[in-house]
Amino acid sequence: MDEVAQILAADVLDEADQAVETTLRPRSLGEYVGQPEVKTNLGVLLAAANQRGEAADHVLLYGPPGLGKTTLATIIARELDANIRYTSGPAVERAGDLAAILTSLDERDVLFIDEIHRLNHAVEEILYPAMEDFALDVMIGKGPSARSLRLTLTPFTIVGATTRAGRLSGPLRDRFGATYRLDFYAEEELAEIVRRSAGILEIPIGPEAAREIARRGRGTPRIVNRLLKRVRDHAQVHGNGAVDLAAVHEAMRALDVDEEGLDSSDRRVLVAILTKFGGGPVGVNAVAAVLAEEVETIEDVIEPFLLRLGFLDRTPQGRIVTDAGRDHLRRQGIDVPPAGSRRGIADVVPLWDDGDGAGDGGLADEPITTG
Repeated sequence: MDEVAQILAADVLDEADQAVETTLRPRSLGEYVGQPEVKTNLGVLLAAANQRGEAADHVLLYGPPGLGKTTLATIIARELDANIRYTSGPAVERAGDLAAILTSLDERDVLFIDEIHRLNHAVEEILYPAMEDFALDVMIGKGPSARSLRLTLTPFTIVGATTRAGRLSGPLRDRFGATYRLDFYAEEELAEIVRRSAGILEIPIGPEAAREIARRGRGTPRIVNRLLKRVRDHAQVHGNGAVDLAAVHEAMRALDVDEEGLDSSDRRVLVAILTKFGGGPVGVNAVAAVLAEEVETIEDVIEPFLLRLGFLDRTPQGRIVTDAGRDHLRRQGIDVPPAGSRRGIADVVPLWDDGDGAGDGGLADEPITTG
């Protein structure tokens, strides 16, 4: 994955991103921007638990990556004035691993399990009595002499996070007392996040520049924070360090990110379907073969955003580029063939002229290798 694709991929998080995200994360529900319904309902749940002096109900957070599930889990622990332990579904390989974590929790502690849908079945079964009865069933001995011993656990709260709620088993999902879906953020909410992050990072930024970054943020706080850092770098190297509207436009031009948040990889998929397959319908395997790209990258990274914008449709016969997708490409100066026509694909897609004077936006420089 190239640098720009990594910036716009909400599910990719390296160590540098994690360090900065920790600095930028809100520390209370009052500081948390967006998700008003989730904040309201979660606030009631936590306030009631505090008044009773009990552990809060188990909470399941689901939604696309980068929307703040880990942040909300940390806030839940802070609002309960409790400690929090972090783990993930793939990291808990054996039932004994989970048992060790559960027995080490103090009363009212919070255990955050990221990617909880990836827990294996044996580990998941340990969770059932732990979540429902705060008990741990342990088998002692083997064969005919084996017997079950129930250990009592202190009351605690599990916060599970997943991007694939449908992959959770019914028994596990039913044991969560509160389930909240996190949705994509509105542009104004993202602009507020940009301004808040800029203040923490001590980046001078104007309101128009914040809105312009938010516009390209794909509805995701993690992505706008990354874009803010890249614009800051550009303004520092090529300007006076202040992030204004001109600095944002220059940085986005350098990153090849258009006003809808599409990068060259996104546009290559649209152009490939239009030029090679007449706009569709076409299967994802054929598109991946033409672009020499992994099917998983197209399905998990590129397609969801194009579908959300309405630039791409999935049909039983395959993928189709919509009229909105065609119009967007035309606005970028890309030559869109008539519906149903096919021709060789050009290797797209810098958005702006590459300096050859042809005015083709770099579309006709090299053919795409089909491998």
